[in-house]
Amino acid sequence: MRRSILRIAPIFLVAISIVGTSWRSVEIENKQQSIITTAKDSIYNLYVSNIYHQNKLDSAGLSETVFEKALTGFYNLRYSGLNPSKSILTIADFDQESCKKRLYIIDLQENKLLLNTWVAHGQNSGGDKPDCFSNTPNSNQSSLGFYITGETYNGKHGRSLKLDGMDLGFNDKARERAIVLHGANYVSQGTIDHLGRLGRSQGCPAVSSKLANQIIDMISGRSVLFINNSDQNYNSQFLNETLAASMVSNQQEVFTAKID
Repeated sequence: MRRSILRIAPIFLVAISIVGTSWRSVEIENKQQSIITTAKDSIYNLYVSNIYHQNKLDSAGLSETVFEKALTGFYNLRYSGLNPSKSILTIADFDQESCKKRLYIIDLQENKLLLNTWVAHGQNSGGDKPDCFSNTPNSNQSSLGFYITGETYNGKHGRSLKLDGMDLGFNDKARERAIVLHGANYVSQGTIDHLGRLGRSQGCPAVSSKLANQIIDMISGRSVLFINNSDQNYNSQFLNETLAASMVSNQQEVFTAKID
């Protein structure tokens, strides 16, 4: 009996050693993966910050947090193949009052803020600053989230741009609701002087009639539009920073150019 135990003991010790080594290997591998992920996220945060400051978006009134959300969505949508080539990112920041120029059109390839101007929100979303949002038809409220710009057409507001909402439950009924980007006379300094705010739409992101054609030319062709309000219970599958960081790390030449 004692001899049997002596024979089994070395085998048992080797088994424990192998299992222990296996556990340590898995632990080390997990730690390494965590370090890699953290490094990518840090690089991504630096990347975002550099674009933000190079475009002087702070001076234009856009917070870096909102810009980071919008840029993250841009890369997630690109990864999904939903905006394959257009480098334009448009942000309508409804954290800000309507009397402020809260529409930002950014060319990420050229690293340039193309335009900063007014944009109206829906009449049932609030007065000067919106606080109510809806995806429901006939609500006359703005819808939050990521959009892909569609085709242009001529309607009652003149040349307009159709929008496809990408966020289920938040803006995916944009087509059904006829939510489009169009020009409107109530988006002007004159209206602000008269009312203390811009006029309001039926839920569309309306822009100045004088700039409508220019804006449509800039952002048409499957570019990304992000409508933001930080106070709302908004979430999106396109706000995956780890995925965005991976895309940036796979574009080393682009990244290097941005931070040089």
